[in-house]
Amino acid sequence: MLIDLHAHIVHPDFYDQDPFWGPQFQEKNNGDFSLKVGHWILTLGQPERRAAVAAGTAPRLEEYWKMARDNRNRLKSMDAAGQDAQVLSIPSHCYMYWTSAEFSIRLSERFNEVAAQYCADSDNRLFYWAHAPLNVPEACPDIIRHAVKEYGAVGLSAGGANFGGLEFDSPELDIVWKTMCDLDLPIFVHGYNQSVTWGEKANNDRYETTAIVGMNYDESQCFWNLVCGGVLDRFPDLKVYITHAGGFVPYQLGRLDECNKNLEVRHNKHDMMHYMKNFWFDPEIHALPMRQAMVELIGADQLVYGTNFGGSDAIRFDMTADLRISDEDKDKIRYINALKLFHKDESDIGRCQVPAADAMAVPV
Repeated sequence: MLIDLHAHIVHPDFYDQDPFWGPQFQEKNNGDFSLKVGHWILTLGQPERRAAVAAGTAPRLEEYWKMARDNRNRLKSMDAAGQDAQVLSIPSHCYMYWTSAEFSIRLSERFNEVAAQYCADSDNRLFYWAHAPLNVPEACPDIIRHAVKEYGAVGLSAGGANFGGLEFDSPELDIVWKTMCDLDLPIFVHGYNQSVTWGEKANNDRYETTAIVGMNYDESQCFWNLVCGGVLDRFPDLKVYITHAGGFVPYQLGRLDECNKNLEVRHNKHDMMHYMKNFWFDPEIHALPMRQAMVELIGADQLVYGTNFGGSDAIRFDMTADLRISDEDKDKIRYINALKLFHKDESDIGRCQVPAADAMAVPV
């Protein structure tokens, strides 16, 4: 079995929700799209889409939205990739932590409704991470509980930093972490491009640095704030999955541990390594030696499978195929750890009926 925990959903029914913030796709003369959120315009593309544009075979926006509404197209792409199930999350450019309370609440509720409908008729192959307006903490518990209890969400997605000025260790967010502990479900942490918050200077971010480098920084900051801020002492059962191979965390574990001990101000009651049991990471790294290092540093018990399915940097091959690990540990990464996090059995998951292809199809 293979369950991909890092796969975003792009669906027209939660786009174009605000005249300024959108988010909206704009069609270019060459048949490609540009994504606009407030002042910010995305300049990072997807290789499959760009190849189709160059060949003149890319669907226009109206057709793309029609395809995106039909989850059978995603299921076909999953079959081509040999994936049995996916857990879908809102794209990070849609987090909207930087907008008004009213809009961020409204978009959260809209996304959860749309995602639930999209996943409903999928033969138990599609699940989703709830979205909540973390810039409005007091509104989050009811939204999260409704998404889980009424819509079947399996956890909460969250950015790595800057929830309208709040951080993971901000006391205001304790009610959110308590809710997740009460539900006994994990948080999926995915950074976002901080340049979207820069107003008219949003497009001064050259080379998508706040996305490509900044997301990893924010994800590392999430880890650091949870530990140093004493959040995991207040909520020792909190479960946190940090994607993109944990930002920079696995590669700097020794340095982080040593520096934490030497901080003049820290609120953690135990050494940093004590809290590693609260974290899960994926080996979403393109180089095999680094994926192998993840297994040796973190251990198979704390790894899950996440590819950023369909994204610009998506892993388009089996990340576990060439790892020097036992079949038992490989299965932990591919699906067993995910089932435990979500309190599900193998029988709760639908299965891929088509042998895996060498490469993944263009997903929607």
